[in-house]
Amino acid sequence: MFHRHARAACAGAVAVGALVLASLQGTASAAPTAADPAARSAARTLGTAAAAPELLDAMRRDLGLTLPQAERRLVNEAEAGAAAARLQRHLGASFAGAWVSGAESATLTVAATSAADTAAIRAAGAEARPAAHSLAALEKAKAALDRAALRGGSAGVPVWYVDVRANSVVLAAADPAAAESLIARSGADRAPLRVTRTAEAPRPLYDIRGGDAYYMGGGGRCSVGFAVTRGTQHGFATAGHCGRAGTATSGWNQVAQGTFQASTFPGRDTAWVLANANWTSTPYVKGAGGQNVQVTGSVQQPVGASVCRSGSTTGWHCGTIQQHNTSVTYPEGTITGVTRTSVCAEPGDSGGSYISGSQAQGVTSGGSGDCRTGGTTYHQPVNPLLQGYGLTLRTTTGGEEPPPGGEEPGGTWAAGKVYAAGDRVTYGGAGYVCLQGHQAQAGWEPSNVPALWQRV
Repeated sequence: MFHRHARAACAGAVAVGALVLASLQGTASAAPTAADPAARSAARTLGTAAAAPELLDAMRRDLGLTLPQAERRLVNEAEAGAAAARLQRHLGASFAGAWVSGAESATLTVAATSAADTAAIRAAGAEARPAAHSLAALEKAKAALDRAALRGGSAGVPVWYVDVRANSVVLAAADPAAAESLIARSGADRAPLRVTRTAEAPRPLYDIRGGDAYYMGGGGRCSVGFAVTRGTQHGFATAGHCGRAGTATSGWNQVAQGTFQASTFPGRDTAWVLANANWTSTPYVKGAGGQNVQVTGSVQQPVGASVCRSGSTTGWHCGTIQQHNTSVTYPEGTITGVTRTSVCAEPGDSGGSYISGSQAQGVTSGGSGDCRTGGTTYHQPVNPLLQGYGLTLRTTTGGEEPPPGGEEPGGTWAAGKVYAAGDRVTYGGAGYVCLQGHQAQAGWEPSNVPALWQRV
């Protein structure tokens, strides 16, 4: 086993649309002009024309934009950011903040405490907004609140911020009296402060990623295998010898993480941990240099195939699959159905990820040797683990919990179910036999993936 029993220490830019922003280059006292030749250079500098398709798709989805709108918005925001920065420098102490608005961020508004600055703001292509408090004054008031909270706490006041649109510092409080107490302790100027009610309960958010360390409540360290979901719950698969049901865990950062829900060892070496609401399952394994390696499925690879392992002690190492369906005896008893590999591992790597290409293979169980002289290791295949505990592997191509119900409209095949070679299903009125073990997911319907299913 590799359970650590003691803790280890822009050419072609898109048109800007309605937004017209002039450069304010030059001296701070120089009045801006719309004819400045440096105008509209920011989009080229920031490379908005090279925005990734994935980013544009997400903008279309979440902001309700068309593709051209998303492209124009990026250009407008780049230009607006540069223009706002130049105006801030030009206006000095009068500057009270800036913001963009509209579906394409085509309008830049700049607030100022001096009416004399209106002409300069408009000359730069922005709308002018009068303000009672400068940005510097707002930030000074917030800084006073920060100091008071750091000294004496801020219970009942989960969030406070500078709101340039409202020209105020907002304290979003669950308990308005607590907000007033914080204000009193801070000594901040009361004029720009505004208290509102909120139901927010912010919490830190952490990612679950294969290969990262986690610690057991009674001491010891193991490694995350693969991030999983069960219904709306998030967690991860790991080795059974790392902990028993009820064992508490903390994450790589020593922050409370979750609890072992089920564990089998010996016989098998499987377990899964249910994470608390601060942790989110991600479809990645920690690769070389800490880079994320995508997990796209769990198709078991053949003997002789390359396989890589990620663990919290020795990091990223690769080898080959030597034999499937191996039995191995540890001092604690015999483990059956594991896969033997030539990948090295050391204590603390237990539970970590084995992945071939982008296909999850299993979780580290144990072995012999080390990563200096080489060795032999065994991993518990991931598909039986997922099936046994009713878990869904988190993948970049899906990995969400399938909806409840019986047969899929196309037959007996169902996303989320683990299939072994030889299993038979129906789909679209035809019969299929499984060729390679895997957990089914949307897009992997039998008619779509002849590498996984053969029509019979």
